[in-house]
Amino acid sequence: MKHYKLMRWHVWLGWLIGVPIIIWTASGLLMVVQPIETVRGNHLRSETPPLDAIQPVAPLLEGRQAKSLTLQQNSAGPYWVIAYADGGKRRADALTGALLPPVSGAEANRLARAARSDPAAIRSVTLFTGSNAPTDQRSGRPSWQVVFDDDARFYVDADTGELIAVRTKFWRAFDFMWGLHIMDLQTREDTSHPILIGSAAIALLGSILGFVMLFTKRRRKRRKRT
Repeated sequence: MKHYKLMRWHVWLGWLIGVPIIIWTASGLLMVVQPIETVRGNHLRSETPPLDAIQPVAPLLEGRQAKSLTLQQNSAGPYWVIAYADGGKRRADALTGALLPPVSGAEANRLARAARSDPAAIRSVTLFTGSNAPTDQRSGRPSWQVVFDDDARFYVDADTGELIAVRTKFWRAFDFMWGLHIMDLQTREDTSHPILIGSAAIALLGSILGFVMLFTKRRRKRRKRT
C-alpha cells in the first residue's frame, strides 16, 4: 500500500515537472555543444594592439568628477576612457588630453573591421541609444551595432569606441537556451525567482520519491516470495 501511494505521488509530480526537465536537459545539451570561447566569438576577435610607448597627457574633465581613467589602444592609437561618477563615459586624446567627439558611423565601421580577425564584409551599421540597446548587447551603453555577412554582431561603444560585445549567431541561440534554462526569457539574468526555485524543488522531490520507491518495491517483492 505504501509503495502505491508513493508511486501515485511520483506520477503526479512527474506530470508537473516533466516539461521543465525536458527544457533543462535540451537547453543544457545545446549549451555544451560548442566550447564557450567559440560561443563568445573569441575566434573572430583580432589581437588587441600593444599600447604605444608615449607620455600621456591627463584628459580634460571640464569640471566633471571622474570615477576612473583608463589608457587603452585601438587601431587609431592610444586614448583615454573616462568613466564619470554620474555614470557617463567619454574618450580623450592620450597625447593632448583633449576630449574627443562621439564615435561616428564611419569610425564604428573602421573600428569593427580592425577588431575582427578576418576580412568579412559589413552588412549594416546602426546606432542604438542606451535606453534602446538591443537585448544581446547587455551593457545598456549607447552603441553602434556592426553586422557582418555571417550575421556576427560587433558592438562599438558610441562614446568611447571600445568594443563592448561580440555576438555570433550561435551565441544568440545559446542565449535563448540560457533563458529557457533559468526560465527567464525576458532579461535572461534572474537565476533566483519563484518559478525556477519551485520547479527545481518539485524535481528534487520527485527524484527522491523515485529513489525511495526502489527500496519499497524490493520489500514488496520479498513479501510476495515469502
